[in-house]
Amino acid sequence: MAQPADLSPIPEAEAPRDCPLCPRLVAFREECRVEHPGWWNAPVPAFGDREAWLAIVGLAPGKQGANRTGRPFTGDYAGELLYATLLKFGLAEGKYRADPHDGLQLKGAVILNAVKCLPPANKPEPREIATCRHYLDASLAVLTNVRVVVALGQIAHVAAARALSLPPSSTKFGHGAENVAPDGRVLLSSYHCSRYNQNTRKLDAAMFESVFERAVELRRLR
Repeated sequence: MAQPADLSPIPEAEAPRDCPLCPRLVAFREECRVEHPGWWNAPVPAFGDREAWLAIVGLAPGKQGANRTGRPFTGDYAGELLYATLLKFGLAEGKYRADPHDGLQLKGAVILNAVKCLPPANKPEPREIATCRHYLDASLAVLTNVRVVVALGQIAHVAAARALSLPPSSTKFGHGAENVAPDGRVLLSSYHCSRYNQNTRKLDAAMFESVFERAVELRRLR
């Protein structure tokens, strides 16, 4: 097992290890536990700084990534770009080695997910996203210093918009799109840093970094 859930910076907002709320995800979790008994195979806790000003919202754990290691974006291709970017902007310190025991620490940032459990084919169903939003809402309520939320991909964008009391129907998604919540927090959107998006050149490092550059700028302005 990779990382105990009580290492989360916000344990009071975490799902229990055997969360029963989504039957399809529970069944898939049990399959993975039989197939890979040494993996994390449970809801993936938040990772980062409890005093973070920046929250990053991903989609859901990847099978070979967070579902295996227990830390968001750790062990799969998407994490390479994400953590390199956080290190570049001073939002992390140490070295990322795709291992939850690599000693990497986030500084002023925290990583959350719209869905905390691994979905089959990396595609959560709408009711699963809606059910798991309870944990995203609770996380953002506890993280009182967060002023900027970066959503990675459209599903994370919609989940984060709802958590920030922004109506998704009128909240634009696009790479670099900005929306201001009623309480003044800013939702920034980015294409997801998935292997597919990088391989198809829908997203490159410069594009991804531009979103975080803007997040840093917004922090100075607010």
